Amino acid sequence: MKVKVYEDEKLGEIVYSAKHSSGLEIMVVPKSGIKSAFAIFAVKYGSVDTFLQNDDGSFSPIPEGTAHFLEHKLFESEELDAFELFARTGASANAYTSFEQTAYLFKGSEKISESLGYLLDFVQKPYFTAETVRKEQGIIGQEIRMYQDLPDWVVMFNLLKALYKQNPVRIDIAGTQESIAEIDDKLLYSLYDRFYNPSNMVLTIVGSVDPDKIFEQVEKSILRKKQPVPVRNFVPEKPSAVKKYTEAKLSVARKQFLLGYKENIQTPVMKIEDEYSSAVLMEALFGKTSKFYKKYLDEGLIGADFSASLFNGYGYSVFMIGGACDDPEKAAKCIKAEIAAAKKNGIEEACVERAKRKFYGRMVMGYNDIENVANLLVGLYFSGNKPFDDMKAVQKITAAKVNKRLSVIDEKASALSVIIPA
Repeated sequence: MKVKVYEDEKLGEIVYSAKHSSGLEIMVVPKSGIKSAFAIFAVKYGSVDTFLQNDDGSFSPIPEGTAHFLEHKLFESEELDAFELFARTGASANAYTSFEQTAYLFKGSEKISESLGYLLDFVQKPYFTAETVRKEQGIIGQEIRMYQDLPDWVVMFNLLKALYKQNPVRIDIAGTQESIAEIDDKLLYSLYDRFYNPSNMVLTIVGSVDPDKIFEQVEKSILRKKQPVPVRNFVPEKPSAVKKYTEAKLSVARKQFLLGYKENIQTPVMKIEDEYSSAVLMEALFGKTSKFYKKYLDEGLIGADFSASLFNGYGYSVFMIGGACDDPEKAAKCIKAEIAAAKKNGIEEACVERAKRKFYGRMVMGYNDIENVANLLVGLYFSGNKPFDDMKAVQKITAAKVNKRLSVIDEKASALSVIIPA
């Protein structure tokens, strides 16, 4: 394998990257002074992947929640589950499914090579039966019901359903009771063969590791040959919201809200410069050091958990602002007024620079966390970016770019999601 070296001198970080003959991307970040290592073996297959492309280019639907279902089932084998293997090395193993990827991971301080071997082995050897799939349907069904009682989860998905009519981002990552009932062992094997091919995957490992030894081990461990990368289905949406207001009752002490602005995107993948300019925009207007935050925190309208961010991915982009609040409608009105004033007058350069420095500082600190670095590299790779492109993008942010991003926030594309005490 030919190794590429990416270096950021300011950070003092180096990423060693190589492409396996199977198409698998491997990225290794050695960290001196750290005794542990964190590895992620990830596939570009998440909850938004609810369509499969046919040979003629058309798309056929697949049940919602299959990516998450596969994540659960891969830990099992005919003999013993993967957690028992990692117990032999003292490593802590886990997995997660997000909107756009499924990741299998471990963290350990001893026998890293053995743990990496277990990780590569169990992800590449699926084992499903009709009986174990039926059992898992009950387990995941309980998980779906559990999440329906979590205020943070409900307020976000209710907002997404108010903004999007068709995009699968509006559906719970685990799917629905009805969709998981459609899943069987044959379907899982079919989807595994299509999505879990090395060309659609990436391995990152950060910490107390030797890049040459990692590349050598991976070279011998990948079983499958190079295959075409699955094509995602882009679902265009109307620029307006589906509905302006949605409400749910849950067991909470205080009302909770999330105001969202859907961006009218023309291409499924956002440029990294726009993504980070949007993040700085939210920091400048509503961050902990903003005038808005101080004013309405002092008045008691918002709480310390108030936050604002850009939630974006393949085919979707939403500015989300909210938190606990006694009067969500008033808070939403104040937020809209703040955005309208910023659009009219522009955000001052000094304010943008202050937000940019704060945001950049958090990113620099994030490079001290091996788990954060491993996840960051996965995200950059799957979105078509290279190591350290995130840092370069933030450094290039200007007040003009931030104010340009402000112009995409449209009142017609907004919705308010509220949770009230049951």
